[in-house]
Amino acid sequence: MLNKINILKSTLVLLISIMIINSTIFAVDNTKESKSEQKDIVAVTVEAGSFNTLATALQAANLVETLQGEGPYTVFAPTDEAFAKLPEGTLEALLKNKEALTQILLYHVVSGKVTSGEVVKLESAKTVEGQEVMIKVSEGSVYINDSKVTSADVMASNGVIHVIDTVLIPEKK
Repeated sequence: MLNKINILKSTLVLLISIMIINSTIFAVDNTKESKSEQKDIVAVTVEAGSFNTLATALQAANLVETLQGEGPYTVFAPTDEAFAKLPEGTLEALLKNKEALTQILLYHVVSGKVTSGEVVKLESAKTVEGQEVMIKVSEGSVYINDSKVTSADVMASNGVIHVIDTVLIPEKK
């Protein structure tokens, strides 16, 4: 009988310890989220470490200050891997052509804060560049034109970021 009581006490202590650890983990996660929401879109993407090419392009197009502004903005942010999919020489040419680069980058931005819950209800969205991107949900994934959203609702102080796997290219005007 005494042995069963000791086992029950040990189990109870273990369960309480697990609950304390879990509540600590959730508190840390909430702190991280609120800290990222205090940073603007540019800071959040730079700190992520997988948007170095996007950061370089934003600087070359003089759009850093714009995306650090009040907003709110929704940014479909291509990763470094997405930029690497561009045909050879394309990125280098764009970095030398500020007008074309600006057009492409603004094609990735929508005015307002459009979360994933709202995006999936849309068929298209007008970009800051002026043209629309097509939005579709297929087999549980969201696509912006032909680019798959790989991570949604990365919150920033001035909007929201949805990570995409392919650079969006607007139609030529």
